[in-house]
Amino acid sequence: MKIAIIGATGMTGAAVYKEATKRGHDVTAIVRNTDKAKTLLGTEAQLLTADVFELTAADLAPFDVTINAFADHAKPYLILDAITHVLHLFRESNKRVFFMLGAASLYTINGDLLFDLLTELPNSDSWIAEPRYGVLALDILRETDNVQWTGVSPQQNYNPGAATGTIHISENELIYSDEGKSHVTAGNLAVGIVNEIEQPQFIQQRFTISD
Repeated sequence: MKIAIIGATGMTGAAVYKEATKRGHDVTAIVRNTDKAKTLLGTEAQLLTADVFELTAADLAPFDVTINAFADHAKPYLILDAITHVLHLFRESNKRVFFMLGAASLYTINGDLLFDLLTELPNSDSWIAEPRYGVLALDILRETDNVQWTGVSPQQNYNPGAATGTIHISENELIYSDEGKSHVTAGNLAVGIVNEIEQPQFIQQRFTISD
């Protein structure tokens, strides 16, 4: 399967690139910094050098699946802008497109929206914009019926790390370990995403992956 990954040098994008490549898929990394990409993904990595906001529908037409893993934590509004731009490129298309979302739109075991709890934390005003844009992005996706989108959220604690061999899936809820923690490694998130590419279950839905 031909897969494009926008933002393939980030933690999520790089993990998905490596997992999909390992499974034999034809993967292209869409990046802005080719030197960084070659260092991170290998000198033989297939690269398309482009800014997400310069991509066109024609650029993405050759691929069966596109994954938008673009992130800008310094200017989180750009994450939402990138989602809406890529969403526009796939209007009326039958090609699948994945969007990486945050965990703030997930629900706790008590039925509380995680975002609402985050706003109550001390000094949340200094960092709450990124979770807020993630919640808004999911609302936008859910109102979109002419794009074959899939949203993916990590768990509350999202960390670097390899796949462990076991993952758990939920649609909208945080998943807690025996220690009461909600967590997922980048490797396990990548396994869940490539599983979904190979065996679709969540078209026009969001799902989340945990260790």
